[in-house]
Amino acid sequence: MSKLDNKTALVTGASRGIGRGIAERLGRDGALVAVHYSNNADAAEQTVKNITAAEGRAFAVQAELGIPGDIDTLYAQLQAGLEEHADKVELDILVNNAGIMGGVAPEEITPEQFDQLVAINAKAPLFLVQRLLSVIPDGGRIINISSGLTRVANPAEVAYAMTKAAVEMISLHYARHLGPRGITVNSVAPGITNNGTNPVFDIPEAREQMAQLSAFNRVGEPEDIADVVAFLASDDARWITGAFIDASGGTLLG
Repeated sequence: MSKLDNKTALVTGASRGIGRGIAERLGRDGALVAVHYSNNADAAEQTVKNITAAEGRAFAVQAELGIPGDIDTLYAQLQAGLEEHADKVELDILVNNAGIMGGVAPEEITPEQFDQLVAINAKAPLFLVQRLLSVIPDGGRIINISSGLTRVANPAEVAYAMTKAAVEMISLHYARHLGPRGITVNSVAPGITNNGTNPVFDIPEAREQMAQLSAFNRVGEPEDIADVVAFLASDDARWITGAFIDASGGTLLG
């Protein structure tokens, strides 16, 4: 048996990059994976195909986060998918991965841009956890994807970093709240990771500069983050909760 046989998982923002890597790894470990996407149905379907091609099980769910009714929409689709593909509506693993970056100089960020970052990166994960608690069984797993930018300064991402710090607070406080139920809640912080969408990673000079920030002299790949998440989702991580896991490849070492 695989480590996650008979488990169900939801990965938000799983149509590409780190989210796709996490969904595929959980699928290989035996979980039935709900692949969430906001707009790119074709990319989400490719994630589903990748999982099923590896003899895993998956289905796609669509909901645009950061708008009114987003959590209700996602919950309804998740419920329908679990009713169709699983024996019962129960979610063992929640991975809050979906998010957007800012890339705006501190002098130029607008209230509207800030509100969008907060709505997608912080508000949606908080209320998704709240909504799903009724279907997460005792012993479940909640894993929130944060960022190394909560520990290292990048002025163009100050608002983004603020939202990811908020995600870490979700992990910290819910870990205490859900401890009596044996539910672990942890944060994973990637560093510079090739998400497969930013053309800068295709520029050798830029890639080399980014690689030098890592203790291993390379940029991260989605699989590097997915392996950490898979560990936290397994029973092997039952004694870890409320933790901040540096998955930056040593970028935060200075």
